Amino acid sequence: MKKTLVSALAAALVVGAAGTTFAAANPFSDVPRDHWAYDAVTQLANDGVVEGYGDGTFRGDRNITRYEMAQMVAKAMAKGDMSASDKALVDRLAAEFADELNNLGVRVSNLEKHADMVKWNGKLEYTYTSERFEISARDESGKGRKKRNTDNLLFRLEPTAEVNDHWSVHARLDANTNMSKDAAWDTAKDTASSDDKVTLQRAWAEGDYDNFNVKLGKLELLSAEAYAKPGALILDREFSGAEVNFGKDLRVKLQAGRMSSDEFQYDKAANYQGVELQYNGRLTAGLGYYRFNAKDLQAMLKNNKNTMQVFGVNLAYRFDKYNFLSGAYAYSKDFQWGNMPDKSYQIAYEYKGADPEDRGSWGAYVAYRQIAGASVEPTTDGAMGGTRGVEIGADYTLLPNVVLSAKYFRGKDLYARYLGSDKDRASKLFGRVEFFF
Repeated sequence: MKKTLVSALAAALVVGAAGTTFAAANPFSDVPRDHWAYDAVTQLANDGVVEGYGDGTFRGDRNITRYEMAQMVAKAMAKGDMSASDKALVDRLAAEFADELNNLGVRVSNLEKHADMVKWNGKLEYTYTSERFEISARDESGKGRKKRNTDNLLFRLEPTAEVNDHWSVHARLDANTNMSKDAAWDTAKDTASSDDKVTLQRAWAEGDYDNFNVKLGKLELLSAEAYAKPGALILDREFSGAEVNFGKDLRVKLQAGRMSSDEFQYDKAANYQGVELQYNGRLTAGLGYYRFNAKDLQAMLKNNKNTMQVFGVNLAYRFDKYNFLSGAYAYSKDFQWGNMPDKSYQIAYEYKGADPEDRGSWGAYVAYRQIAGASVEPTTDGAMGGTRGVEIGADYTLLPNVVLSAKYFRGKDLYARYLGSDKDRASKLFGRVEFFF
């Protein structure tokens, strides 16, 4: 193999430029056939110090340039384990190709940038929840309970890969286990499954240009007010489709695609369109319009319609580095299900916030929320769907990249009115520890 490599190198040098003078600073100048480096590299190849391009060849069908020669020298310099005579040859070659090695350092940095195009982030997360209701019949299925506890373990991977200067691809992979059942949790059936699965939650391509961004694939779906600590009042899940947003301080977001829901039995997914107008600054304000179309919606809409429209507004103000006040309101003119209100709203005050990389940092918030008919798939870590009341929460960075969080909700069960009961008290305890990496 070594003889083959040496022969290939010799052939490349023979077909190189025949001139005896060249500019050392030009990394693309060919090494002339009579240059002493030929013998030096041949000796290093025989001794196993020079390995070519990494695939075991010198690519003898191409001319060898000074830059390519410097690459070989750089690899030889990194080896360290060689004889004294070979080290002397490497040192002499390093002096000869000093300018190219300097250029190589820049080029290596660029290559390392591209070699590290794929980045992996993720976390291990344990969550405990305890829900309490004054009456057991929470729904028409008969599965309602006065008390429900869950303890869930989540392992999440979020790879990001750079495609070029403007485009990248992203994904989210989740594996869930119910700790009490030692099995995966089937959210659709509200029960433990014997099959632990890794699910592809998101996968999308993203193009990012000046004041313009486009996403294609299975994307995050968050309504505009989700910047608030309690979370999204209207939407918090994923959808498959496309998203375009543009603007600077005032941004426009357009979305279209398909959105699934655990509550869908026939359509399995609804057609979805969304439009948002959002101003971001010390004062934050926005408008949102969201449209869903599915046969499964007929049971909760007026006149047996299958199209649901939700209108939302949000407003927030940051007083200083630590203090933040926010509010949001949503209304669905099509919603009609028993005595359930067709309006959802929340108001929250936040102080500071835990930074995963800053040990000892912490934050807290208090909110009043109504998660009712205008909330399609909202954030329900604290207040549950179909409830109204006070939610408080706090988070604390125990160790670098180890964050503890706790939330407590107490209020009224809006389903009780639908069921004709005046026993409507409801509460929830939420605790979580996250290990980020």
